[in-house]
Amino acid sequence: MAGFSALGIWQLERRVWKLDLINRVDQRLKAAPVAAPWPSAWPAINAGDDEYRQLAVSGRFVDGRETLVQAVTDLGGGFWVMAPFRTDDGFTVLVNRGFVPPDKRDPATRQRARPSGDRTVVHGLLRMTEPKGGFLRANDAAANRWYSQDVKAIAAALGIPQAAPYFIDADATPNPGGWPVGGLTVIAFHNNHLVYAVTWFGLALIVLGAAVVFVLFHEKV
Repeated sequence: MAGFSALGIWQLERRVWKLDLINRVDQRLKAAPVAAPWPSAWPAINAGDDEYRQLAVSGRFVDGRETLVQAVTDLGGGFWVMAPFRTDDGFTVLVNRGFVPPDKRDPATRQRARPSGDRTVVHGLLRMTEPKGGFLRANDAAANRWYSQDVKAIAAALGIPQAAPYFIDADATPNPGGWPVGGLTVIAFHNNHLVYAVTWFGLALIVLGAAVVFVLFHEKV
C-alpha cells in the first residue's frame, strides 16, 4: 500500500512539473522573437529553459548544402529540409526550413530559396537536438539516412566543424515556389499524471480494503 501511495504522490508532483512546463512554453510562444543564443551561451542551453523560444536570426544559407530527415506531418509523409545558416554574428546554426514530399526531395525540383549569398532573416522556434534517431531506427550518417534532427551528426556530415547545439524550426513564412513548407512544428505535452495518480491511489485503497477484510475475517475465525 505504501508503495502505491508513494507512486501516486510522485505522479502528482510530476503533474505540477508538467503544468509549469506547459505554462512556460506557452509564454515563450507568445513572446517577441529574440536573437539566437551565441556560442558563449551554448553550454547552458537546455530543453526546460530554452526549447520553443521564438528566435529571429539574420544571415545567409550555406548554398548547396542540405540534409533530408524523414518526417510525418499533417501534409503526409516526406522529409524535413535541414540547411546550415551562417549568421551575421559569425556562427552557424542548422535551420529546419520545412517539409517537402518525396517528389520534392531533390532540390532541383524546387525553386531556389534565394540567390547564392543573399542575406535573409529566419524566424522560428529553438529546438533541441535529437541524437537518438526516430521511427525505431538509428540515424545512418554514412548512408545519408536520417530519422531525427541530430544536430552534431548532421553538421559533421555537411562538413561544418562547429554548429550551434540546437536547431531552428522555421515559421510558416512562404518559401519561393511553396516548398519547403515551414511552421509545422507540433507542440504537445502528454499530461496523464492525474489519471496515473488516481490509479495508484486506487490500488492503494484496494490493498487497504483487502487488508481490513483479511483482519476482520481472522478475528471472526
